[in-house]
Amino acid sequence: MLITLNFFLTFFEQVIKKDILANKSVLIAAHGNSLRALFKYLNDISDEDIINVNIPTGVPLVMELNEDLKAISHHYLGDPEEIQAKMDAVKNQGKK
Repeated sequence: MLITLNFFLTFFEQVIKKDILANKSVLIAAHGNSLRALFKYLNDISDEDIINVNIPTGVPLVMELNEDLKAISHHYLGDPEEIQAKMDAVKNQGKK
């Protein structure tokens, strides 16, 4: 995940951050490790704790950021039961 983290954070710093600071709405469409890297960075999550974060596939995630561009809240859009089922599916990937 370190390579993905470094690559994505470079893109975040050089492109995305400028748009956010210009008060533009930003939509990021990404998958798997890229989203985990962003989530880890914006929430200051440790390497140990990010392992337990299961971002559901195909579910929009809304994040509110403070003036330092750190997450102050987040929520998923959709039916809570469906979201939980998708989170469980991510958690159980590779366990069979």
